[in-house]
Parts: sequence; structure tokens; C-alpha cells
Amino acid sequence: MRPRHAIILAAGMGTRLRPIGHHGPKGALVLHQRSIVEDSVQRLLHAGIERITLVTGYQADFYRSLADSMPAAINCVHNPEYADSGSMHSLYLAREQVDGDFLLLESDLIYEQRALSVVLEDPAENLLLLSGKTGAGDEVYVAADQEQRLLAMSKRRDELHGEIAGELVGISKISTGLFAAMCSHAGAYFRDRASLHLDYETDAMVAAGRNVPIYCVTIDDLLWSEIDDAAHYRRAVEIDRLIRNRDAAA
Repeated sequence: MRPRHAIILAAGMGTRLRPIGHHGPKGALVLHQRSIVEDSVQRLLHAGIERITLVTGYQADFYRSLADSMPAAINCVHNPEYADSGSMHSLYLAREQVDGDFLLLESDLIYEQRALSVVLEDPAENLLLLSGKTGAGDEVYVAADQEQRLLAMSKRRDELHGEIAGELVGISKISTGLFAAMCSHAGAYFRDRASLHLDYETDAMVAAGRNVPIYCVTIDDLLWSEIDDAAHYRRAVEIDRLIRNRDAAA
């Protein structure tokens, strides 16, 4: 069934953006007159998503205000340990919100509308969206087998075996079965390691993917950007303009 729920991971502190004068959460960064997380919310609603869960942490009031402005569509789950935990801990805290398949996104993304269309229309119930080479810096490379099933991910290409299918965008479609496997892996890790530092993608998703097939779909010419630091921001300003031109022409 086509997902109607999306979770946006938005707990991070965004400290690498402070050199450009941004001291709020990454999703609060403004491009083209509104925050990038608001832009993502509008894109999700346009794609048919009916319910959006924001997992907050640093300066959560910004996201609570956004949720209060759209109470029928957005709710928040707070990660009080945002400064000492990884992205999988944030996702783990949202598990009671999950009652079916869902989209998972990161809060610091800008992307074309077709990114959502491709993911939602693909028949695979577990799917990672990949792009072609961006040269953006800090890329996560994804290795897949001949059937485009996930094998591994890493920021170091030389650590990966198998075909490099593309670069991780940060938009995924996750079934309840995959989510249960990810949470099982995470719960055991949190208990055994006494640490909350676990990433949802390179750690939990790769581990779960050994038993639950996760497929990759690549849009070679996708316009998108994450915004983690000043260099990403400078690139994103131009990418945002190109995205709006391409979406307008679609």
C-alpha cells in the first residue's frame, strides 16, 4: 500500500552551519523565503502524504511552532538526548507513531518533487533513493547487487564491494517489517553497548538489510542537496534555483 505517513529526522544541532551565521536547527535554514523543512513538508503533502512526524531535538520550539500551524498534518516526537545520540535513536523514539509503511527523510534536504514521485510509485516496499555523482562532499556511497538490492553504505568508496549504485539522498521508503528489524537491531545495540550513537542508514538499515531485501532506485540527474556545512549551503543556493526552474517546467 502506498505510504501516507512520513517521518522527518530533525534532532541535529547543525553546528557546522554556524560559520554562515545560522544558529538554529538545520531544517530552519531559509532558502527562497521559507525554511527548508517547510518546503519539504509542502512537497510531501503535494505528493499525497497525509501525516508527518517531526523528530525534534535541538531548538525543538521551531518545529513545535510549525506543527502548531498545521495540527492536522504534523506532530512532533522529542529526542531529549539529541546531543548524545545518533539518527537511529531519534527514529527509534518515533516507533509508536508507526502504524504502516512510511517515508523517511532528513531535515536538511532540498530536492525535486519527482524524488518523491519516483519513490512512492516504485513497487518495492523497501527502497533507498540514490542519485548520480554530485561532487558535493561528505557523500554516502551505496553498493548494491545485480538486482539493485542494498549491500552496504559508506562515506569511503574503497570500503565497499560490489557495484556502486549511487549516492544516498536521504529519502527512503520503509515497510513495517523493515522498521521492526531496524528497531530490533537498535534496541539490542542500545542495551549491549550502553550507547545511543547509531545511524539509521549506515548502521541499522544495512544490518536489517541482511535479512530484509532493500532495493535501490537511482535518478542519475536528480537535483538535490543536503546542507551540513557552509560549502553545502553555497552549493544549495544554486541547486535550489535549478530545482525551482525544473519543477516549474515539469
